[in-house]
Amino acid sequence: MPTYCYSDDQGNYSEQYFPMGQSPSDVVVDGNVLVRDFGAENVARPSRKGWPIECVASGVNANQAGELREFFQKHGENVEVSRDGNPIYTSAGQRKRLLKLRGFHDRSSFC
Repeated sequence: MPTYCYSDDQGNYSEQYFPMGQSPSDVVVDGNVLVRDFGAENVARPSRKGWPIECVASGVNANQAGELREFFQKHGENVEVSRDGNPIYTSAGQRKRLLKLRGFHDRSSFC
């Protein structure tokens, strides 16, 4: 099942799983109404929370997170990598540069 992202203006955030095409426009989590955050689901643009973003699409398997950190350090880049193996980009320019460094190109990107 796909992951759907929900957030509100107070910084509350939740990922929910629903069958494809059956996600509601809002959910209630811990008494907070969260609305669907399409930006967080689409790595081609930052979420409405803004930068930094955790990029799942350019992430690696969790057991390879250390290798990705070493790769970035070897190339002189100071990038945080989540324990799940996802790089956390601080700006659009950094994201574009680091994707290129790894041989990736996002054709849907605004960069």
